[in-house]
Amino acid sequence: MALRPRLSDIPKIRGAVKWYRVSAYVTGTLLLLLVLEMVLKYTPIQREIELGGSQGVIALVPDGTVRAVNLSTGILIAHGWLYVVYLFADFRLWSFMRWPFLRFIQIALGGVVPFLSFIVEHFITRRVRLELAELEQAVPAPAAPSEVTNH
Repeated sequence: MALRPRLSDIPKIRGAVKWYRVSAYVTGTLLLLLVLEMVLKYTPIQREIELGGSQGVIALVPDGTVRAVNLSTGILIAHGWLYVVYLFADFRLWSFMRWPFLRFIQIALGGVVPFLSFIVEHFITRRVRLELAELEQAVPAPAAPSEVTNH
């Protein structure tokens, strides 16, 4: 028999799924920016994104000529660290839901394949909501207190 979430964890699961959703969108957005940065840098365009340089607030400059803040490197570092946050949010939700380990891996892959975090987030959120609804329906309603009469 498959494990089910504990009733006492329902409030924690609701918080975990919110945190997971936010981290999925942030990680997915940064991954798309990282793909854009890689296309700019490693194709014949050979440009990097410079922030606050002499050419304006944001400028595309030839590879290796960044004199101000290298936004290309910033995107790379931010995605790396926020992917770790995404993995932690994934682990937290996965452990509360008591899912098989393969589901943890499937969710984790959402942060490394462009656009996949948005798709995985949709299906995982829907699955969590369905499982929580089933769990809450299976709980019997509390019995009404019996009236005690003293004569």
